[in-house]
Amino acid sequence: MAFFRKYRNKRNQQTSFQIQNNDPANKHISTFLSENTAEIQKIFSETPDLVVKNFVIKQTKRQATLAYLSGLTDTKTIHNHVLSPLLFEVNKEGHEFEVQVSIGGVKEKNSWQDIEIAILQGNSVLFIDKRNKAFIFDTQGWPERAVEDTTIESSLRGEHLGFTETGSTNIALIRRHIQNRELKMKEMTVGTRGNLKLTIMYLADVVNPEVLKELVDRINKLDVDSILNAASLAEYIEDNPYSPFPQLFLTERPDFAAGEILQGRIVTVVDRSPNVLIGPATFEIFFKSMDDYGARWIVASFIRLMRYFGFFIAIFLPATYIAVIAFHFEIVPLKLLLSIGASRERVPFPPFIEAIIMEITLEMLREAGIRLPAKIGQTVGIVGGIVIGQAAVQAGIVSNIMVIVVALTAIASFIIPNYDMGAAIRLLRFPMMIAAAIFGFVGLAVGLMTLIAHVIALQSLGTPYGSPFAPLRFPDWKDLFIRFPEWSIVKRPESTRAIQRKKANSNRPKGDEH
Repeated sequence: MAFFRKYRNKRNQQTSFQIQNNDPANKHISTFLSENTAEIQKIFSETPDLVVKNFVIKQTKRQATLAYLSGLTDTKTIHNHVLSPLLFEVNKEGHEFEVQVSIGGVKEKNSWQDIEIAILQGNSVLFIDKRNKAFIFDTQGWPERAVEDTTIESSLRGEHLGFTETGSTNIALIRRHIQNRELKMKEMTVGTRGNLKLTIMYLADVVNPEVLKELVDRINKLDVDSILNAASLAEYIEDNPYSPFPQLFLTERPDFAAGEILQGRIVTVVDRSPNVLIGPATFEIFFKSMDDYGARWIVASFIRLMRYFGFFIAIFLPATYIAVIAFHFEIVPLKLLLSIGASRERVPFPPFIEAIIMEITLEMLREAGIRLPAKIGQTVGIVGGIVIGQAAVQAGIVSNIMVIVVALTAIASFIIPNYDMGAAIRLLRFPMMIAAAIFGFVGLAVGLMTLIAHVIALQSLGTPYGSPFAPLRFPDWKDLFIRFPEWSIVKRPESTRAIQRKKANSNRPKGDEH
């Protein structure tokens, strides 16, 4: 067996070596234009959107070929700023340089690998006879969506601009908020086939270099064909992939992303994705919204407290109902107990089965409302919930009190501003219901302790996920349950591990006291 394994590994290495040597991407371009034209058509065989234009440069009277993909390039830029100068303009100063174009971003490359990547990224490539280098022009112009309002993270007082699927546009949206030379960027590429472009943005004098290095190292270690969006990238680089809790924050709001950069966090802009990644993330960041900083601090604090209260309601209310009805009905007041007993008189199922039926029905209605068009989805959600709930009660499948419990649970889960955290809460509801159906309040207590221990054990880019709860950091509590006034929060949170903690002075200009 050892012999066959050795033989197989040797054969695989030879095959890989042969493929690598035969791969045209590892070759350099020729000085003969006909060979280069044939090679580019061979690399992009069966590619009908490949455009190859042959012409003569008026300045030098040399044969040339321009190649590009029509769907990824701006054809007006090519005709006005590349082809028109080469075909019709003559250099009046008498220089012998062969390429005189009115476009920026011109590069010279002689590797087929660089040329292939450039064409796939939307650039156009110019080959000239008797030259062993090709000119790459920045003529990208793929279809893109205009900057619009966010669809998921809606805001009343925040800006009404959301990220798009174009990385350069998203970078510009963040730069509008942070106009500082310390805002640095690292460009990276992920994927052997997709060539996904990533841009890591951070404040150089604020961010912790260890956290930045950890993020860069994790991205560099990725070896995949392609990554389609920011959520997929988060799955690859998060600390615990088996946890239901998101360990990197996804947002489509430029103002929120810029605010987290100012706090000392790192933002990763993923090209072709309308979301950006924010890390390191902590548990409490998923309960914040931009409206918290656009409203009075007392109002914002009340709303934030409701979110934390809704978190526990969404996870534990159905389980508490099951535990009370099945095990601990003696704690219920007598009149309420009689009312519950009357409503459950015709129900043939135990509380756990009753709750499971309604919760699964609710999840299906929620998913149907999301997948259907907006107008139809709202109708299905409202009409379906009312009709199914009323029919289930009249048929004796569930009780009235169960419908109320499920409705309160759904409302509580909608309060969470982050979709990923809301999905985690919906998932955690079911194991809590199982624990309550088997052990009652003891199962709920064990489930709560397990949940707290799991949050404390989690990390995000090597940073404690439970901060400022665990480790306990009281200075960060100014922006936790209660949002203190902005002028009183003068330091960045310790959870970001920022090397520059101070961000403002506490002196606040006051009005005339006389």
